[in-house]
Amino acid sequence: MPEDALCKIVHQYNKYPIPRDDMQKLLEIADDYSKVKNYVYEHYGGISSLCKIYPGYTIQNEMTQTGLRGQLGLPSVYFYLAIFDALGDIKTQWTKTKSKVASLVGRNESFTSADRHYLRFILKSSNAFEAILNQKAVELPKDMQILYEEIASLVDTEKLNRYLCRQVRKHYAKQHTNITSGFSLSERAYRYGNHGIYISIKEKRKRIFIALTDNNQYVRQIYIKLYPEQNRIEINVPINVTIKYHEDYVNIIGVSMGIYTMLTTHNGNQYGKELGKYQIEYANWMRIQTGIYNRNRKNNPGRKKYEDKKRRLTEQLHSYINHELNCFLQTEKPHTIYMIKMPGSGMKHVNPQINNIMSMWQRGYIRKRLEQKCKEQSIKLVEVSGKDISNECSYCGKIGIKQKGIFTCPFCGYSEEEKTNTARNIKKRGTQIEDYRNIL
Repeated sequence: MPEDALCKIVHQYNKYPIPRDDMQKLLEIADDYSKVKNYVYEHYGGISSLCKIYPGYTIQNEMTQTGLRGQLGLPSVYFYLAIFDALGDIKTQWTKTKSKVASLVGRNESFTSADRHYLRFILKSSNAFEAILNQKAVELPKDMQILYEEIASLVDTEKLNRYLCRQVRKHYAKQHTNITSGFSLSERAYRYGNHGIYISIKEKRKRIFIALTDNNQYVRQIYIKLYPEQNRIEINVPINVTIKYHEDYVNIIGVSMGIYTMLTTHNGNQYGKELGKYQIEYANWMRIQTGIYNRNRKNNPGRKKYEDKKRRLTEQLHSYINHELNCFLQTEKPHTIYMIKMPGSGMKHVNPQINNIMSMWQRGYIRKRLEQKCKEQSIKLVEVSGKDISNECSYCGKIGIKQKGIFTCPFCGYSEEEKTNTARNIKKRGTQIEDYRNIL
């Protein structure tokens, strides 16, 4: 991917309901796809296969010799994609395990600096890591071997190697998937045409045709999600989006995120003033529908109308959020945006209706979309610690009083709308952090 581009997922949908026979053929591919992945997880997910997973062609050759593809009757375009999908998952799991062990090493107070240096060296050297887990002698290239021996001479390697093996056994878990509702396709497994897409199936030289709602065509690896109950599919296509640079985007903005007003800037501008109305409507409807369903669960009420309206309300809410975020960026023209680090969603209130509204707050979606749009427009987004940030006076920095949405400082007399005061503190704290980093 080019340096001035980022990856974005676009979606395509079927235009007409998919026939049951065609859906069954796609489900068979998805089922076999998961079987191949589980085979790879089981046989190559352990420590003995660490030397094989990079880059993975050894496993590909061994999988070819197993005869599993012939037993399943799965075309090679799906078989080898499933192998490398599973290998990607295994690599990710090993990366997470190494990060977890490295974090534990840093927090272990019984280790000396030499102990930590040795363990971090092993975690960063794939060959040394694999050798120690498999109880083998560490053999590295000449320069690395000399460095390893120097580091090892300062510590008790037997004790530290046992610690490393113990932590890996504790935190690494072999994977397994029960997902049979989707699979990846390479360029050879499909082709676009006649306002739709032709997809290869398990029968030789045969493809099924699915009409699509758009005429866009792509040449890259895609992923198909199956919804057999609704007779539909969703195609996820990763595309590269060119990053835009704006010479007039020079402002430094602090923003405060709210439930009723989506964003308030440090200079008092507000965006998404109708967000509260949409969210309350959505939350109240969800609460009422959940109560109706729970009371009539024995009668098994249909959920199709519920799912359709839920989707419409969600799309309406998300469309409004994206529109307001676009207005925010085009109006404020920011070079840097400072935003508070949002707390977890474990807040509880006595009123269950408030709990329901808080649980439906779209802050995660707002943050995700703002991050994506900032990346696309080459805008810097910085998160600021939010401890006591709404209680401080943005003028003198002392703790003030909040009443009915208005912040008042008893020390300097400063008075401002609470959200604007918070946004100003966010900007102030963010610029202080940036100044400190520049000094360092």
